[in-house]
Amino acid sequence: MPIDVVDLRAFYASPLGHVARRFVGRAMLRFWPDCAKQRVLGLGFATPYLSVLGVGAERTMAFMPAAQGVVHWPSDGLSASALVEPTLLPLPTASVDRIVLVHALEETESPDDLLDEVSRVLSPGGRLLVVVPNRRGLWARMDGTPFGHGRPFSRSQLEALMRGAEFSPENWSEALYVPPLKRRLLMRSSAAWERVGAGLSLPFAGVHVIDATKQFYRRIPLRATRRSFAFRPILLPQPSAAPRHATEADKPPPG
Repeated sequence: MPIDVVDLRAFYASPLGHVARRFVGRAMLRFWPDCAKQRVLGLGFATPYLSVLGVGAERTMAFMPAAQGVVHWPSDGLSASALVEPTLLPLPTASVDRIVLVHALEETESPDDLLDEVSRVLSPGGRLLVVVPNRRGLWARMDGTPFGHGRPFSRSQLEALMRGAEFSPENWSEALYVPPLKRRLLMRSSAAWERVGAGLSLPFAGVHVIDATKQFYRRIPLRATRRSFAFRPILLPQPSAAPRHATEADKPPPG
C-alpha cells in the first residue's frame, strides 16, 4: 500500500527527516549544483528537495501520485503542486528539462511504465535524478521511515531498468549510512557515519542517488530472421478438356 502524503510530510518534519533531507539533498546538489533557466519537475514526494534544487529555475512543479495524495506547495504564493497519475502525466512531450524522482519509483506497480512516461515528457538530452531505497541498506528493512516502504532496488536492477527506458546513468552516489533510529546520539553523529560510509564505500547505504541523461535516440532491436533455401514445388493448375455434350447434329439419322 502506498505511503500517505500526511505521513511523508510528518517524517520530513521530524529530526530523522531533517537528517535524511540534509544528506540526500547534499548528494543531489553535487550532481545538480545549478538549475538556472531550467524547467524542473518533481514526481513522487520531492518537495523537500525541490526547495533547494529549484532555486533559479525557470519553472518548478511538484506532481504527486493519486494513490499518495497531494499537499499545497510551496507554502507561500501560488501552488505548483498537482495530483496526477504517474504513468499519464498531463504534460506535452519533451516539455521538461529536468525531473526528480523521490518516493516514486519504489512505490509504483510498474517501474517500466513510469520511466517510459518520464522519458516522454523529458526533452532530448534532459536529465533525470532518482532517489530510491538501497536493497542492502538498513533503511529499506525498517518501516519507520518512507524509505522502508515499497520495493527497494540493487544497483544492477536500477542500471538495467534505466537503460531499458533509454536513460544513460552518468553519476552514482549513496547516502544515509546512519541507522534509521530516532536516537539523539546517532543523529548527532550522523555526519561521522556519512564520512566513514562514503570513504570506505560501505554497501549498506540507505538510498541510491542516480543522475542520468535521456538519450537522443531510441535503439531499434534487430530481430533475427530465418531464410529457408529449400526448393518447394509450385503446383499450377493444368488445363483439361471439358466434356463435350451431344447436340442434335451428333445424333444418328432415324432408320
